Amino acid sequence: MPRRFWGVKRLLKMPITETGDQYSIWVGLIYIFNLIVGTGALTLPAAFSRAGWALSTISLVFLAFMSFLNATYVIETMACANAVLKWKKLQSIKRESIQDRDTDEETTSQQYGDLEEPLVCGTSIPSRYYSLDQRVELGEMANLFFSKTGRLMFYCTLCVYLYGDLSIYSAAVAKSVMDVVCSTVSSNVTNGRGWESLPCFNATDDPMAYTRLDVYRVSLLTFVAVMGPFVFFNVQKTKYLQLLTSGMRWLAFTIMISMAIHLLTSRGAEGRPPTFDVTGMPTLFGACVYSFMCHHSLPGLISPIRGKNGLGLHLSLDYVLISVFYLLLAFTGAFAFAELNDLYTLNFVPSDNENIFLKIVDYFLSLFPVFTLSTSFPIIAITLKNNLQSLCLDTGRIESYNVVVRKFLFPVVTVVPPVLLTYYLEDISVLIEFTGSYAGAGIQYLIPTFLVVSARRHCVALLGLGVVNKYKSPFSHAAWAVFVLLWSCMCIILVSVHILEKKS
Repeated sequence: MPRRFWGVKRLLKMPITETGDQYSIWVGLIYIFNLIVGTGALTLPAAFSRAGWALSTISLVFLAFMSFLNATYVIETMACANAVLKWKKLQSIKRESIQDRDTDEETTSQQYGDLEEPLVCGTSIPSRYYSLDQRVELGEMANLFFSKTGRLMFYCTLCVYLYGDLSIYSAAVAKSVMDVVCSTVSSNVTNGRGWESLPCFNATDDPMAYTRLDVYRVSLLTFVAVMGPFVFFNVQKTKYLQLLTSGMRWLAFTIMISMAIHLLTSRGAEGRPPTFDVTGMPTLFGACVYSFMCHHSLPGLISPIRGKNGLGLHLSLDYVLISVFYLLLAFTGAFAFAELNDLYTLNFVPSDNENIFLKIVDYFLSLFPVFTLSTSFPIIAITLKNNLQSLCLDTGRIESYNVVVRKFLFPVVTVVPPVLLTYYLEDISVLIEFTGSYAGAGIQYLIPTFLVVSARRHCVALLGLGVVNKYKSPFSHAAWAVFVLLWSCMCIILVSVHILEKKS
């Protein structure tokens, strides 16, 4: 057997893996659960209450299904990317082998030159090409399967989404601090217009006293001044910090659900959400898309999983559990409180309760977004900075650019726009509506669909029809892709009409 052929077979048997700890599929699902169930869930109760409990329930379940569908598209595309990378390595081995041969061996090479094609097209070794062993991020998938225009659109969409993320984080932190520092007011005041002119402290009669807007802006600038400098460095989220924030998140969610259930059992339902209210759908759509977002980080969590058989089934179980959890959080909040803040934790602002334990709990819940978002802000900002550099610079020669451009300009461009936006726009529901409905729909629906369609065509042209991708989405019929695209376009149009109607 020629040495080149042996090298091909050996490469096919060797999984392409990356260094790092591996974990079981159940641990991987816990990580995915923690990734999806983030601070976006805090916006669900208010959106749930506005759109009506029946319409919201149907919409949330349907949007969870749509998110799962596109998650399977990301998994299939990642397997296609692994296959393409393996194929390229095989071709590299082939070229190197041909260069080393003399005239007689060149004749043998011509005789066996197409051995890869029967191997590739055989049905007995599909998993040797299609695998999930190598982590391939969405940006790398876009570079493999998109044209230059497609890559530009991808990075623009991702950057807009990350800008929206940073804006929501900044506004949520500033508003949480403002509500803790200032005197308590009704949630319908803080959600409506005119709250910014209210004095921060009700007891003062000084016309020059700080207003709630002043405190909001001071909190915003302080937060950015503390967390912004991290963007100038490659600070990475440590495992212990992740465990700490995950523990705080689950403690906060458990306390909020428990307290809402206690309020329902002790004083009855004070909230009266409608059954159907289509005017609340745009905000609900943005909140749900934002709350089910995981697609941009899915490859990094899937690749270290040991034994990926049945991954799709296990992932569907994750989505069912998350949907039940979201419904429990939204239902208890919508019926327990007569009025709901855009950020659910603000319904638990400290009161004059004499019970010191309850006061501590109230402070913890009110400041919960401050703790968790402060750890996430630098990570999201660094990700945005890196993507902006990939969009504007040649990353292959990044060190050749001026140090001011690399080390100063891009961090400033990353942090300043969200600060300016949230300095003058404090409405979190508007930020979520825009980020989730436009950029979020692009990241969660449009990009995975275009990626998987392009990847299928690319792999068929490259490898042939004989190899079966065992990680192929169960929604592989072309009609599903068309349905996702039509659904996305319809939602974007409806949200746009709603925004224009509000302005008119």
